[in-house]
Amino acid sequence: MALMRLGSKSGDEFHREGQTWNCTTGLPSDVTIEVGEVSFFLHKFPLLSRSGLLKKLIAESSNEDGSSCVLDLHDVPGGDKTFDFVTRFCYGVKIEVTASNVVSLRCAAEYLQMNENYGEGNLVSKTEEFLNEVFSNWPDSIKAIQTCEEVQPYAESLHIVSRCIDSLAAKVYSGPSMFNMPKVECDSSQNQALDPALWNGISSETNLPPQGDDWWYEDACLLSLSLYKRLILAIEAKGMKPESVSGSLMYYIRRFVPLMNRQSSFNDKYNVNQQGTNTTSNSTISEADQKAFLEEIVSLLPNKKGVTPSKYLFRLLRAAMILHATQSCIDHLEKRIGSQLDQVELVDLLIPNMGYSVETLYDIDCIHRIIDHFISMYQPTTAATSPSITEEASLIVGADALTPTTMVANLVDAYLAEVALDVNLKLPKFQALASAIPDYARPLDDALYHAIDVYLKAHPWLIDSEREQFCRLMNVQKLSLEASTHAALNERLPIRVIVQVLFFEQLRLRTSISSWLFVDNLENSQNPSGNLGLLRSNGNNSQQQQGADNLRDRVKEIEKECSDIRRELQKLAKTKKSWNIFSRLIFRKSSSKFCRESNGCEINTSSSAMNGKPNHSK
Repeated sequence: MALMRLGSKSGDEFHREGQTWNCTTGLPSDVTIEVGEVSFFLHKFPLLSRSGLLKKLIAESSNEDGSSCVLDLHDVPGGDKTFDFVTRFCYGVKIEVTASNVVSLRCAAEYLQMNENYGEGNLVSKTEEFLNEVFSNWPDSIKAIQTCEEVQPYAESLHIVSRCIDSLAAKVYSGPSMFNMPKVECDSSQNQALDPALWNGISSETNLPPQGDDWWYEDACLLSLSLYKRLILAIEAKGMKPESVSGSLMYYIRRFVPLMNRQSSFNDKYNVNQQGTNTTSNSTISEADQKAFLEEIVSLLPNKKGVTPSKYLFRLLRAAMILHATQSCIDHLEKRIGSQLDQVELVDLLIPNMGYSVETLYDIDCIHRIIDHFISMYQPTTAATSPSITEEASLIVGADALTPTTMVANLVDAYLAEVALDVNLKLPKFQALASAIPDYARPLDDALYHAIDVYLKAHPWLIDSEREQFCRLMNVQKLSLEASTHAALNERLPIRVIVQVLFFEQLRLRTSISSWLFVDNLENSQNPSGNLGLLRSNGNNSQQQQGADNLRDRVKEIEKECSDIRRELQKLAKTKKSWNIFSRLIFRKSSSKFCRESNGCEINTSSSAMNGKPNHSK
């Protein structure tokens, strides 16, 4: 710690009793100076030789009879404690100037006009010289700028605050390796014993500074909000990395807003209200102060995407809602989250509904607005109507553009499955949230189907017309084989949806088998012998045999799946007679049509399936 000692006298002639301060130097006291509630009884000659203001006031207040004059200096910076140091300096008594009192002493010296016109080596020049030493190291600069709050108008006029801010910002930008940080302050008596030079100058003992980009976070939290804000703006102006600035902002807000230190809870609103009414000096700050801290920190966040982690943005948003921050602050956070929604985890989306009229467990409207912000940023400039079957080539070309939206689509579908368990969640709100994601963002609708199934299970009172309308959210053509099989056996789905699932699944199977048979017939046509079982002398027998085996296995698998589906439909038909008749017609028509369009292919579901040898007709 920087330390400067001024004066040589011991100061035994100075003593304070209650609210009075006396000097017993042998000279009679002929001036009384009132500073706050303390009265200083002094002799005027030492004061006249050092202070221009005191010389002027004493001259104006002197009585012709030579009686003691009384001066009122209630406006002196630093109050009676600082004036005590000033008086001792005028009398040549030893005083210790440190980073904790140099700012008030510098302001008081300026106020009292203690410049070089009233003595060489006066208090203005001494304190100014020491300030330059203080600004040369980090810990003393932090201590000095903290004391600026007490004398802020004077410190601002003397540019002490701005100089200290610039010094700190330069050190943050350059890093701890560019300057030496003094060791922690030790006991003054030990300093005197170890280093007598402290009486005449400044301690400069140093040690290795801490490493890492966050080395300054802890000390920056010691500043008031106004000074911290000026420090952050100065650091950004020097070109500091936005990641480091954001990290400091999150460190600072977590110190003063307890809501930032934990995940969301339905009891957060009640806890904050209790803190706001029962705030003590040793507890957390009031709700109003937390709100002010939060709004200022949000305004300071760097604009670069992804710099501030999404989990902290969501914590800021939840805290802003609970603390009733301004709507502009909440809107700003929602837009920030929407710009990087593809980096969000599911647990962050589960924001409890903190409104007074709680309809749902979670704040669905807030998430909907965040999704809209994201879609508005990633929506293609020339949006065209997507066809029912997308070409594979177009998917490959637009894979990079669809990656963020696909990730968000998966995130939203998982969120829908979570909130679907809420019995108070209305059907239109679920539909609006699911429809917020464009159709092209979902390569498969399996996750959306799962969310729909969870909602139907949690809301069994929905009528058939509502179920049919609800299921229109998903595209049955984009269900995987596993999801289609589950949907075909799902009794919670409407009959119309089950029929659509079976129809498109059979269409998909027929198309696949037809393509395989086409390839097989093409290979046979290229064989000069025209016989699939004939061995060829070119060494390709093993490859042909492997292809035929793969085809047989796939056909057996498809036949087994069809048989399983038919058996389950027969069980379902016992309770739904109308569906039984309809399903038989569908299966007969589709089966006969399938056989006619497969180039004479006849699949024997009894003997061929057992032997694993499909019949190929030419």
